[in-house]
Amino acid sequence: MSQLSPLLKQATPVEVDYGEGVYLYDHSGRRHLDFTAGIGVTSTGHCHPKVVAAAQEQVGKLIHGQYTTVMHDPLRSLAERLGDVLPPGLDSVFFANSGSEAVEAALRLARQATGRPNIIVFQGGFHGRTVGAASLTTSGTRFRAGYAPLMDGVHVAPFPFAYRYGWDEATATRFALQELDYLFATMSPGEETAAIFVEPVLGEGGYVPANREFLAGLRERADKHGILLVADEVQTGFGRTGKFWGMEHFDVQPDVVITAKGLASGFPLSGIAASTELMGKAWPGSQGGTYGGNAVACAAALATLDVIQEEGLVNNAATQGARLLEGSRQIAEKFPQIGDVRGLGLMVGSEFVTADGRADPDTAKAAQQAAAERGLLLLMCGAWMNTVRMIPALVVSGAQVDDALGIWSESVAAVTGGAART
Repeated sequence: MSQLSPLLKQATPVEVDYGEGVYLYDHSGRRHLDFTAGIGVTSTGHCHPKVVAAAQEQVGKLIHGQYTTVMHDPLRSLAERLGDVLPPGLDSVFFANSGSEAVEAALRLARQATGRPNIIVFQGGFHGRTVGAASLTTSGTRFRAGYAPLMDGVHVAPFPFAYRYGWDEATATRFALQELDYLFATMSPGEETAAIFVEPVLGEGGYVPANREFLAGLRERADKHGILLVADEVQTGFGRTGKFWGMEHFDVQPDVVITAKGLASGFPLSGIAASTELMGKAWPGSQGGTYGGNAVACAAALATLDVIQEEGLVNNAATQGARLLEGSRQIAEKFPQIGDVRGLGLMVGSEFVTADGRADPDTAKAAQQAAAERGLLLLMCGAWMNTVRMIPALVVSGAQVDDALGIWSESVAAVTGGAART
């Protein structure tokens, strides 16, 4: 008799029977408010009727049509529809299954298109677990330890994480850009750098938003040296931040966008987008995959786009995200154990620290577990796993946000002994 790998540890004790909207139901019928969304995947909520119907219809017509063998309507239609929402000029797409695969595809494209070996990433970034993607990942050693040697040619620069440095944002940004220039001068000259990979909001790294000056500085340096700017929008894309793409908040145009997670409301689908000119510089045969662009996943993605647009979910993410962020900050004001609350749209993180300002993963974990006991499902992130993150589906309502905040406040009080600020 076989069983799941013992390395697969569940973040909550819930055994799910079914899901509906922002709720999961266990086998006893108990309802759980899901503010994990499958790590940001179920963008339209669990089992949205339109997504379910689209997938069911497609299953009865064609489940798999391998996309370098035959063409099928869902694949062609999705490629065309994405043109309505992609940043200007990014008119060529390639589909894969997972975020890691899409990152690998962007990495391959960048090196082949430029003929340059080096890649620059930022401290706290998460880009995946496969060899290339893990080589770009610095959000925690758990994603890369015991796996050496990893891919060469990757250089790491600071991200403007103001709270971590104890600085204001302007100082942190100035430092990050100065260090990037120093990296160009000492380790990876511009003429040998293929791409800069950046998340508009650090995901696994602690839910840390970038800022306009920092990303504009990246764009300026990329243009100066002929480097590609690659936006990893695996978690921030498809409306999660309150704009369709996270980079839109900062008015910065990337050369390549990576998307996955919320793209197909739970079906495995990912992709990269670039200009036709740039995509054409990849080497023949360098893009492909057995399951990429699966017909059922593409049908679900088309339905996801319909739901996002018809129900105004990008605006809802902005509205409810602001409500969630403000409510979380009000709770943090009561408890000194929460040192910082930050986020963008429906990505909100609360970082737990000790009295002397050190990371406090134990209290963070206790609060997350206390919330699960009370029916609110949350996840952890950050280098020390001391940040509790809230990432509900884009369909979340104001009342559901308020319910979650009420449970969160009770949970923090329970694990801190009610030690609130006076």
